Amino acid sequence: MIAYLKGTVLESSPLELILDVQGVGYSIQIPITTAEKIPPIGQACELHIHSVYREDSASLYGFISKNDKEFFRLIIEKVSGIGPRIALSILSKMSVEILQNAIFNQDTTLLAQCPGIGKKTAERLVIELKDKVSAHSQASTTGITTDNANTNFQNSKYQDAVSSLITLGYKLPEADKRVSKALQNLGTNVPTELIIKEALGS
Repeated sequence: MIAYLKGTVLESSPLELILDVQGVGYSIQIPITTAEKIPPIGQACELHIHSVYREDSASLYGFISKNDKEFFRLIIEKVSGIGPRIALSILSKMSVEILQNAIFNQDTTLLAQCPGIGKKTAERLVIELKDKVSAHSQASTTGITTDNANTNFQNSKYQDAVSSLITLGYKLPEADKRVSKALQNLGTNVPTELIIKEALGS
C-alpha cells in the first residue's frame, strides 16, 4: 500500500500529476486545491497518497497536505454513495477547511455547490460527518491545530465572510483564498465586516 511519494514532477495538470520516483513514473490523481500548490516541472514534490486497488485497476490519489488526504479518506469511507472520484471533485471545489466548516455548521446549501453533490448528498455529508468533524476539531486528529479548530469551527466569521463574497459574485475557491488571507493578516478578533473589506481588497 503506497501512502507517501517523493520525487520529481514530470507532468502536471489540474487533476493529474506524473511523479518520477527513482526512474518510475507514477500517475497520481489530484484535486485542484493540490494542483495549485504543485511545484513546477523538474522540481521535487512530496505527496501524501491514498491508494485504491481493485481487480482490474490501481489508482493513486495525492495530496500536498496529510490533513486533506485524511479527510478525503473519511468522506469515501463514511458517506454512502460517494466514491473517490466524487470526493476528489469535492476537494477540487473547496478547501478542506471550508468543507469541514460547512459540515460542522450544517450548511447544505454551500455543500450542494460541489459538482456531483445534490441536496440529499449534502445532507448525508452533514449527517455522517458532523460529529466526526467536531471530534477532529477538538482532538486535532487530522492535523488541525487547536487554534485553527477554534477559527474554523467555533468562530462563524470565516464562513460568514466566505458566504458574503460568494453573494458578491466570487467563486468559492477564490472567496476561500481571499478570506483565508484576510484572516492571516488581521487575525480573528476583528468584526466580520473588516474581514470582508480586507478580503475584497486583497
